[in-house]
Amino acid sequence: MANDTLARMFWSRVESHATLPAQMVKRGGRWQTLPWAEVGTIVRELALGLLALGQQRGDAVALLSASRAEWVQADLAILSAGGVTVPVYATYPPELIAHIVNEAGARILIVENPGQLEKFLEVQGKMDRVERVVVIEGYEGQAAFVLPWAQLRRLGRDHADRLTSALAERVGAARPEDVATVVYTSGTTGLPKGVVQTHANHTAALAAVAQVTQVQAGEVHLLFLPLAHSFARLEAFMGVWVGLTTAFAESLDTVADNLREVRPHFFCGVPRLFEKVHAKILAGVEAASPVERRVFAWALGVGREVSRLRRAGRPVPAALALRRRLAHRLVFAKLHQALGGRLRFAVSGGAPLAPQIAEFFHAAGILVLEGYGLTETCPVLTFNRIDRFRFGSVGQAIPGVELRIAEDGEILARGPNVATRGYLNQPDATAEAFGRDGWLRTGDIGRLDAEGFLYITDRKKDLIVTAGGANIAPQPIENLLKRDPLVSQAALYGDRRPYPVALITLNPAETIRRARERGVLVADHAALTRHPVVVERVERVVEATNASLPSYARIKRFAVLPADFTEAGGELTPTQKVRRRVVAERYGDVIESLYR
Repeated sequence: MANDTLARMFWSRVESHATLPAQMVKRGGRWQTLPWAEVGTIVRELALGLLALGQQRGDAVALLSASRAEWVQADLAILSAGGVTVPVYATYPPELIAHIVNEAGARILIVENPGQLEKFLEVQGKMDRVERVVVIEGYEGQAAFVLPWAQLRRLGRDHADRLTSALAERVGAARPEDVATVVYTSGTTGLPKGVVQTHANHTAALAAVAQVTQVQAGEVHLLFLPLAHSFARLEAFMGVWVGLTTAFAESLDTVADNLREVRPHFFCGVPRLFEKVHAKILAGVEAASPVERRVFAWALGVGREVSRLRRAGRPVPAALALRRRLAHRLVFAKLHQALGGRLRFAVSGGAPLAPQIAEFFHAAGILVLEGYGLTETCPVLTFNRIDRFRFGSVGQAIPGVELRIAEDGEILARGPNVATRGYLNQPDATAEAFGRDGWLRTGDIGRLDAEGFLYITDRKKDLIVTAGGANIAPQPIENLLKRDPLVSQAALYGDRRPYPVALITLNPAETIRRARERGVLVADHAALTRHPVVVERVERVVEATNASLPSYARIKRFAVLPADFTEAGGELTPTQKVRRRVVAERYGDVIESLYR
């Protein structure tokens, strides 16, 4: 069968690689390998179970879970049954889950565990269309509308004789232009937008990425990013497209151990991961003896010299190659072993990676390749190649993608992987992003060099992308802070940073009133903003705001500024919107202090 739909891609792989390893999971302290035939059995039973529950072609099924093998199995079962997968981040709060499930019109919700089920139960009255909830693990209740994972599989087995031909018909009747999934991404208005993606969008991206990454069938990769994000979803689909062995990390906390255990040939991460490894190495060097520090500095110098030659396409002299082998044995071998010992390359995406970090790893003999894309592009537009890369750039366009820089510097893109159906139920937002000329407006500012390498220089929109790859819309969070009368203005920052921080200004009259109520008689507003009573009150405002936010969007640190923003001062527009860049420039030292 052809790879023109995601379901046919999967069943073709099951047929051709039946006995070869498909997934690796760690259970009871030991890694277990599932061959493609076994994964096929699981997916078939799940898909038949969905049909038995009345799943129709085009029906949406929401999937609320952290990344795990069952996530991918459920996704492939939904697609095989002719359904539309709607991923939901496991960290989302109940109200946001309800919004996504309702807009997508899902009748069935698959959740990971009783904790996620509790989120559903909290807002169940707002999700009238949901008829069934499937729980992957840990459910021992008796609710009639809740179906444990094993029972869904059993239901599929019980109805196999009756529904097997119907399942085959669903797989065979699917068209490349059919909707495969609706993936939600945060917008500048704060409410997530559902990007409508077709099978053809995904298969175009997969064919191009397989070509430029040169990954080979049978290679192992460790998946630990959230599958609700398009980056990890692409990685999972690549496992099927190429015939990789996908090892699933136990959790984000165990990634370091799992890398050593499964020994991947490559893995995908976000900049924050590489930043943490880099910082840990430097901290270890700082704590080492003077002799060890000198040896490390020598080895790094040798590695940088080799890196410069390789990036320039020049040969490495024999004497330098000998020093490089010695440097590896004395210093860098430990890092390579910590990453499994057979890593060919790593991929960084979701947010910009500092060139200095990429250069450091390359000097240590580890190539970190950066790419770029959006949920609207499933999710890739550019990628650095193993044999053609530029640190600081996000690479060249993948096959089939065209890039253009608009007059205002915005990056425009078009190609078969661009989800031109736009956003679910949002025609205005669709028209704004996709226009009528076939070019997607990415919202990013960049430049193309003479060789077609793309460099992203700024963000046109206010959307924050943290170093961990999380998308955060700042305005709704700022508005939550401003609900308290004490707060006059708030500005959220965190782009390319490990976490969001806030600059907060106070309403002078309200500040004085509250201070007097607590017996604080200070007339100077600037002095009041530093008083413990006022700071404590602002802390409670921030804590209350954080309680309604997913973990990655919570404000980790904040600063109360000594004066309010004003139009005269240049911090506000005539319509009283905060000029973020002006504030960032004026209070740059304060922002930096929040990350120390």
